[in-house]
Amino acid sequence: MASSSHLSLLLLLLTLNLTLATVAEEEKSVTTASPKKTYIFRVDHRSKPSIFPTHSHWYASSAFAGVGDPLPLLHVYDTVFHGFSASLHPDRAAELARHPAVLAVFEDRLRRLHTTRSPQFLGLRTQVGLWSDSDYGSDVIVGVLDTGIWPEHRSFSDRNLGPVPSRWRGACETGPGFPTSLCNRKLIGARYFSQGHDFNAAVGGAGINDTIEFRSPRDADGHGTHTASTAAGRHAFRASMAGYAAGIAKGVAPKARIAVYKVCWKGAGCLDSDILAGFDRAVADGVDVISVSIGSGDGVAAPYYLDPIAVGSYGAVSKGIFVSSSAGNDGPSPMSVTNLAPWLITVGAGTIDRSFPAEVVLGDGRRLAGVSLYSGKPLAGAMFPVVYPGQAGGLSASLCMENSLDPKLVKGKIVICDRGSSPRVAKGMVVKDAGGAAMILANGVSNSEGLVADAHVLPACAVGSDEGDAIKAYVSSTGNPTATMAFEGTVVGVKPAPVVASFSGRGPNGLSPEFLKPDLIAPGVNILAAWTDAVGPTGLHSDGRKTEFNILSGTSMACPHVSGAAALLKSAHPGWSPAAIRSAMMTTASLVDNRQQPIIDESIGGAATPLDFGAGHLNLDRAMDPGLVYDLGDQDYVAFLCALGYGPNAIQVITHAPAICPAKRPAAENLNYPSISVAFDGAGGGAQSKTVLRTVTNVGAHAEVAYKAKVEVVGKGAAVTVRPEKLAFTAGVKKRSFAVTVTATGEGNGPDGGVGYGYLTWSDGSHEVRSPIVVSRIQPL
Repeated sequence: MASSSHLSLLLLLLTLNLTLATVAEEEKSVTTASPKKTYIFRVDHRSKPSIFPTHSHWYASSAFAGVGDPLPLLHVYDTVFHGFSASLHPDRAAELARHPAVLAVFEDRLRRLHTTRSPQFLGLRTQVGLWSDSDYGSDVIVGVLDTGIWPEHRSFSDRNLGPVPSRWRGACETGPGFPTSLCNRKLIGARYFSQGHDFNAAVGGAGINDTIEFRSPRDADGHGTHTASTAAGRHAFRASMAGYAAGIAKGVAPKARIAVYKVCWKGAGCLDSDILAGFDRAVADGVDVISVSIGSGDGVAAPYYLDPIAVGSYGAVSKGIFVSSSAGNDGPSPMSVTNLAPWLITVGAGTIDRSFPAEVVLGDGRRLAGVSLYSGKPLAGAMFPVVYPGQAGGLSASLCMENSLDPKLVKGKIVICDRGSSPRVAKGMVVKDAGGAAMILANGVSNSEGLVADAHVLPACAVGSDEGDAIKAYVSSTGNPTATMAFEGTVVGVKPAPVVASFSGRGPNGLSPEFLKPDLIAPGVNILAAWTDAVGPTGLHSDGRKTEFNILSGTSMACPHVSGAAALLKSAHPGWSPAAIRSAMMTTASLVDNRQQPIIDESIGGAATPLDFGAGHLNLDRAMDPGLVYDLGDQDYVAFLCALGYGPNAIQVITHAPAICPAKRPAAENLNYPSISVAFDGAGGGAQSKTVLRTVTNVGAHAEVAYKAKVEVVGKGAAVTVRPEKLAFTAGVKKRSFAVTVTATGEGNGPDGGVGYGYLTWSDGSHEVRSPIVVSRIQPL
């Protein structure tokens, strides 16, 4: 018997070894053919067998994973999203996608960041209005998903702040350079998420560069410190960036609490799996507002159920958390706006009434205006030869790309570099390394006259495309072209302002033309805010300068202005929903600049339209008391998703709950949004009409009040009627509905291929509740 048992055991071991060898060979073959990738799995959490104490136990078990190795889980999501992320071969991911509890699977994608005086420019005043009425946002918690924070900065002092709100459930995670003692009553929480990047490094891809990064919430990039202080930084006296923009730096909600979630890493970007984990943790921790200056930037608008920012933000909004996002920096091209979900607010960028002028003075005496934040030794009127490498050096030389410049050509000269393809400040470093004396950064046609000031590493001036063309013409037509530069410091009271920044993402909404994006614009050009001590003002590794504050431009800078504004409104009106707060901002937004003229689009020099700025420019002096709001809840968003034709699984991916759509599909245009966007069949001729429904809620001080409708249509392409034309509210009737009929008349052409736009305003004599109306024709695919 013993001999027989030993023989059986030997055969069993031999069989097992052969099986393992076969599996190893198959695994090796699969690895060679299809390397592992990170996938995010949306799971129906109700399917968990009761035998497992948590979803994590279930996902890690063979009962879920099936035959083979346990799933290498990166993140487990259980707040804004139910599921997990894991690094798998595509074949195994496809196999798991067929699991009955798996609702959706999507591959991890890389996202990018959308990169003092502005609170006053928004209408905030010290003694009266929203600042005082909200106690500067005290006890509201703003969660910032970004590159982390430089916690010692005085913008994050907790001096004179009360105890941390008792509802806070977060933590201060430690790591290199970040002990728990760095959190305080202002910076109440800090976490970091790196698992997605760590997997990439494990399989030979680009991971986190530990020589320039901190494996902690500490900010090595600067972007997160800047956005956090813009939203909720404390008053910091004697602030400036090398003397520029000197004054008192402060966030929009100076007494709000900050919790940071480091989901983006210097040089490595932001991965969906980590972003979603940041959303999940922020909601579980108890934030009130989430600020996310991140977007795709690849021109691809994924369906909402495949967009982790859309999914994560829905999970937050459904729990009463306001989410503010950036519109992207790929303007002024039409349909360049990103972050399109209707439950979050999407913020474009405008200028403020402060500038940093500089001039290029040509040898023939002409003076051409530009901007610069250069703070080093000035040229002091000395004339230098001017050269344009693009005349003979090809495209890379014209763009001053790395290793593209011939030192013999540029040494000791002012070098003209075309904007594009590489960071503006990096071009200056290339010129400096090649021996150039200074740089003229010339806009191309796509940037037009839109100027962004930078803290260049050598004397440099950015000029518009017209000025750039004039300088290039001078160089090509003159035997010995020369020039110098003059830097004029800080100028305030600039008119016109605001102006829609040329880079700001533009509508129409490429995913759902039934509602307008961006929602509004906010200050996003030349914004002074706190900075990390890890890098210089350019963010370049080779820039050894240090600055306590930095001046940046981008919709990344506009987004936290709205995040801070939401904190103030939430503090003043704790019962308002995220949709009500968004409505208050949008319906009170400004359409005119500081000259009381229509807001200008920087890219064309003419009047901007709702496709450029949404409802207008944020005006917090009026948002405190909007009169009426357009409110929305979960059922409204579910009806909208049904209107898009999404199936039950796709809707559940977003909303967490199964949805049964009505037999008659709802109209997507009836989403109770503060703006109205009507898209007609571009192939259809003649007049076409659609009627959309809206409901407003009276949140004003007077219960007995009546509002009258006023319609303004720009151009001849559309006609708009409203029924009823008067809305009466009482103590017992706080909501009223109305219908708007929009007709595309077929006369003329409106902006950007549309047929017109206009505004619907409800007025009671003291409130003006305004909604933009955009009418467009969509060409069938």
